[in-house]
Amino acid sequence: MHTTGRSLPQLLTEARRWFEDALLATLTEAGATPVSPTQVQLFAVLDEDGTTVSELARRMGVARQTAHQAVHALVAAGLLEQVPDPASGRQRLIRRTPEGRRAHKQATRILERLEEELAGRIGRRALDALRSALETPWGAPPALNRR
Repeated sequence: MHTTGRSLPQLLTEARRWFEDALLATLTEAGATPVSPTQVQLFAVLDEDGTTVSELARRMGVARQTAHQAVHALVAAGLLEQVPDPASGRQRLIRRTPEGRRAHKQATRILERLEEELAGRIGRRALDALRSALETPWGAPPALNRR
């Protein structure tokens, strides 16, 4: 077993970054609209029927202003649109445009290929174990007190 001295959160962040960097590089080579890692993350947490900016910010773990800026850049790029929320006259939903749906499908295919690449590097068994561990419900985050 490899021991790097890095914490599990650090390792998970590095793993996410590996996927983001490879996804962005592949999209750039394909001539897709340039996007930032924050914009990629926003696309990943967006519901098909639309999501409010506040909910996007919560899911991403960022300030509402950060999510708002990412949304506006993606609206300007033609990948997202804002529509009235039928459940609330005051809120707006953010959803993918037809071009945004096409880009999302392209990114999903790339991520599937990246998973296969990773399986080739670390082994199918290790990849399946990693996926299984991450898909297992962990429960609510505990507040650990010193004893």
